[in-house]
Amino acid sequence: MQAHNKTETMVPSKKEFIVFGAPDIREAEIQEVVSTLKSGWIGTGPKVKKFEKKFAEYKNIPFENTVALSSCTAALHLALLASNIKAGDEVITTATTFCSTINAIIHSGATPVLVDIDPNTLNIDANKIEASISKNTKAIIPVHMAGNPCEMDEILEIANKHNLLVIEDCAHSIESEYKGKKLGTMGDFGCFSFYTTKNLVTAEGGMLIGKDEKIIDISRTLSLHGMDLDAWKRFGGNGYKHYSIVFPGYKYNMTDINASLGIHQLARIEESWSRRKSIYEYYLNKLDNLPIKLPTKLKEDTKHAYHLFVIQIDEKLAKLSRDEFILKMNEEKIGTGVHYRSAAEHPLYINMLNLNSEYLNSSITYGRQTVSLPLYVSLEDNQVERIVDTVIKIFSR
Repeated sequence: MQAHNKTETMVPSKKEFIVFGAPDIREAEIQEVVSTLKSGWIGTGPKVKKFEKKFAEYKNIPFENTVALSSCTAALHLALLASNIKAGDEVITTATTFCSTINAIIHSGATPVLVDIDPNTLNIDANKIEASISKNTKAIIPVHMAGNPCEMDEILEIANKHNLLVIEDCAHSIESEYKGKKLGTMGDFGCFSFYTTKNLVTAEGGMLIGKDEKIIDISRTLSLHGMDLDAWKRFGGNGYKHYSIVFPGYKYNMTDINASLGIHQLARIEESWSRRKSIYEYYLNKLDNLPIKLPTKLKEDTKHAYHLFVIQIDEKLAKLSRDEFILKMNEEKIGTGVHYRSAAEHPLYINMLNLNSEYLNSSITYGRQTVSLPLYVSLEDNQVERIVDTVIKIFSR
């Protein structure tokens, strides 16, 4: 495992409990935030624009095709609204995702149509998408689960055949690539999360990118109350300018304080990715002989973001349930996560969408067995070793 040098990393003093996730905040971020606070401009302004430009460069897209937002949820919602998705429309997505993917569809007025996952990749099963397409289907939202790219060739072929939008949910997948192409740039839109446990952190935040500059402009306007001018443009050096409300918009804008974190997080994202990769591969190697299911071997033509390391625990095979394992890890002072229970097991979606669980069997099975181990840059080598030793100990009892 690649050694972790934390010479300039700002982290809390060492504690006995290993948390599931923690941001890697360094002195550069702290000084950038301080500089922003001292500038007197802490809302949406020059730091947000700088972050958008740097993100566009990272994704090799025009700067005009990016808009920084308050969350990935906001990005998903705006992509749908700006594309005129509305009541009566249907949007296909996976049954294994965080609730925000499905909720964004609901908030747009459309109806979510859930498709089962491939039990190996944990992504939407591209072979099952067409059976769910109707005359009302307008878009597909593939979710790149845990940082592993979906089968985008197949999804884009289906979308082109049926004239559907593709909105990539890249909440886990900032660094990921599919056959040499950066995720988020293959569909019509890419939606990213910078939440505090993500690979790039702005505390809260997200980014929407898209191929159509006009639709991104609409999204930018929608993100700030529907104003045609933000505060930075209204109060600039050329005197006050009046704004007009052109859409019934939302409050989804990113602030310069958040962007101050993102600028430096993005600058070392590949360095952070390398550290995540080394921990991920260490887990794979050391946990190989246990009665659990490990992540499937990665395809050579993809780049994984290594956002989550997910194991699956079949109680019959392991003689231990997933929830029992979580409790035992907690007793050993190690945090874990669950990503995710199937949407087919949440009362809201069962009732609202009249779900038939037999069509979502792989998603349900996975959701009952999945547990994620800690995977973040500021984990020390000895902590990673302790996590592995504890997992082995639990399954050896």
